[in-house]
Amino acid sequence: MDKVQQLKTYLADVVRLQQTLALLGWDQQTYMPPGGVAARAEQVATLSRIAHEKFVSDETGRLLQEAASELDGQGYDSDEAALVRVVQHDYDLETRIPTRLVEEIARTTIQAHEIWANAREGNNFAAFAPILEKIYDLMRQQAQALGYTDRMYDALLDRYEPHMKTADVERLFDGLRQELVPFVAAIFERLDAVDAKPIHQDFDVDRQAEFGLKVIKQLGYDMTRGRQDKSVHPFTTGFSVNDVRITTRYMPDYLPAALFGSIHEAGHAMYEQGSAQSLEGTPLAGGTSLGVHESQSRLWENIVGRSRGFWHHFYPELQRVFPDQLGKVDVEQFYRAINFVSRSLIRVEADEVTYNLHIMLRFELENALLEEKLAVKDAPEAWNEKMQAYLGITPPTDREGILQDIHWSGGSVGYFPTYSLGNFLSVQFWDKAVMDVPSIPADIGRGDFSTLLGWLQQNIYRHGRKYWPAELTERVTGEPMQTRSFMRYLKAKYSDIYGT
Repeated sequence: MDKVQQLKTYLADVVRLQQTLALLGWDQQTYMPPGGVAARAEQVATLSRIAHEKFVSDETGRLLQEAASELDGQGYDSDEAALVRVVQHDYDLETRIPTRLVEEIARTTIQAHEIWANAREGNNFAAFAPILEKIYDLMRQQAQALGYTDRMYDALLDRYEPHMKTADVERLFDGLRQELVPFVAAIFERLDAVDAKPIHQDFDVDRQAEFGLKVIKQLGYDMTRGRQDKSVHPFTTGFSVNDVRITTRYMPDYLPAALFGSIHEAGHAMYEQGSAQSLEGTPLAGGTSLGVHESQSRLWENIVGRSRGFWHHFYPELQRVFPDQLGKVDVEQFYRAINFVSRSLIRVEADEVTYNLHIMLRFELENALLEEKLAVKDAPEAWNEKMQAYLGITPPTDREGILQDIHWSGGSVGYFPTYSLGNFLSVQFWDKAVMDVPSIPADIGRGDFSTLLGWLQQNIYRHGRKYWPAELTERVTGEPMQTRSFMRYLKAKYSDIYGT
């Protein structure tokens, strides 16, 4: 495997450049002073150009061809075959994108992040609109360069969920909508059946942080290979299998924001940390897609973190941390409160029942903006109209509406559907895990998360990017991605809570 090793050695520089770019992005959102934006934009643009030029070079193409010819007899599941397969896919895509476009996207999105953060803080969409128009123009250029057959969105979606098409997402959403919309309506008629006041109190931020850190460590987030900081929008980023970091944000009057935000990001991080050490420093390390990635954050946050068993274990400790707020609230009241359904304005705070409606809204708007069926200046109004149609509520401000998400400022058009794909997959994977290891729910009730984490590491995490998302789903669950399991889970859980 001399040629495969040569390819791996050559690509190690590209991987390190990408890791350095991730480090610069983490620093910008955590500790960088505001005055550093202009310099950071140029730093990122330069490194992005260098990484792209090296990856799309003729040398990469030559090494790929030679490595492929050396694979005779290597099985499909081997690391060597997977490396060539995945790098060839990435190479075919990246060679279509001009380096000048890569550099301009990097420069623009670094600038856009600060503009968005300030516009969000000041509730001023007009301040963000000009650079958002530029971002969508760059996304159209990127889609044209990548190429597509049916929908422009296909080219961008493929960067986050390889081989999935816009029509596939629409099919899944259409099937979900038939069951979900009437179920949401039934829940909305009984919103007063659950009291959410226990989680809307004054919760000291330092004590929140201490408890949240204890939880994610016990789940299995390895703090010797990670850390948690604060940011405007929670995120996970990795610079190595052995350095995967998360952030969260604290609300002094709403306990779930930071707590479940930390669990959510820890789910992402444990997936990244779980890549086999043999994949370290190669393009195979990390998650196979954002949909599979999101399945892990949602599995740990919702299926585990919002379950009765989880809180039968952790609630006594939480009561000790916040005795004045929760001392007289029993575990069942707390369980129902953290699973409270509402007409939420904010996606990241939305409950399991309504969350996918928030994603459908964004998916529809992204397609309309990309295809220029909707002008950027009209996007806030379109956002508000869809919020009213889907959730029966209109955002009073753009900060609580179209300015709430970081994704567009980062050029992440095509990203949002992966949140719903992750919801669907989280239940498919959970069902299979429990089928294989029936003790998992009882183990969680005892505070033992090792059986679940072990199953996930064995079946999903260790493979990194070796298998395409659809391929991995079939290998693990025996069937393609579907919404049936998710709706069954949702109805069972929330019919019990709300008596529908």
